[in-house]
Amino acid sequence: MPDIATLLPMIALLMAIGAFAGVIAGLLGVGGGIILVPAFFYTFSHLGYGGPEVMQVCLATSLSTIIVTSARSVMAHNKKGAVEWGVLRGWWPFIGAGAVAGMLVASSLRSTTLQIIFGVLALTAGLYMAFGKSHWRLGQTMPTGPKRAAIGAGVGFFSVLMGIGGGSFGVPTMSLYNIPIHRAVATAAGFGIIIAVPSVLGFLMVPIANPPPYTLGAVNLPAFALTIAMTVLTAPIGVKLAHTMDPAPLKRIFAVFISLVALNMLRKAAGF
Repeated sequence: MPDIATLLPMIALLMAIGAFAGVIAGLLGVGGGIILVPAFFYTFSHLGYGGPEVMQVCLATSLSTIIVTSARSVMAHNKKGAVEWGVLRGWWPFIGAGAVAGMLVASSLRSTTLQIIFGVLALTAGLYMAFGKSHWRLGQTMPTGPKRAAIGAGVGFFSVLMGIGGGSFGVPTMSLYNIPIHRAVATAAGFGIIIAVPSVLGFLMVPIANPPPYTLGAVNLPAFALTIAMTVLTAPIGVKLAHTMDPAPLKRIFAVFISLVALNMLRKAAGF
């Protein structure tokens, strides 16, 4: 049983992480995973659990929170008729298969390698958020056949390697194929469930050496519970702020923030 001196700092840090992730998610409409993974990494490492498998714990725990947040998001969006259920029905087998493959790969890699992967992909997402244009298109309708299979598997695979839901890759993909942004955001929440459920089930069976307290497989239960509790409380604050502030400069600021987080992750992976 960990002592109070170990648990209290961990609880305090996890509550702060969940609160911040909730505000950002409500303010900018981005998934919390891209914030949670590096925040979990720095928290667990600071508390002395920065072993060679700590990134698996960060990815798995982030994905476990996405099951809950994505389900709530899909239900809310569905009430407004914004979810493209046809896209979900056509894409889920490929996204799910990619997520399972991502879990298998992630569970076999060391933390340093996963840090590099996260850093590169997060930097790419940050640059797209900063410089991407709403009028960019790859086609007028969502692809089918082998292209759909390849893109869907890629969305699932790379999302799991980053510990994120469907938003960071799913929303740009659907936008590039002419789905309106509000419907892309709503449908990407469904991608998040498809990505998170099979990958978390797999991560629950992954053994971790020197895990943080109360970790089941690779999922840290206190981090999961506290993050969900705090995001439920603080996401409405972010939503209210979003209605009083111009989101365009905020997204650029957040893109810079994510890029700096990514570069710092790459710096740590390089040993500097």
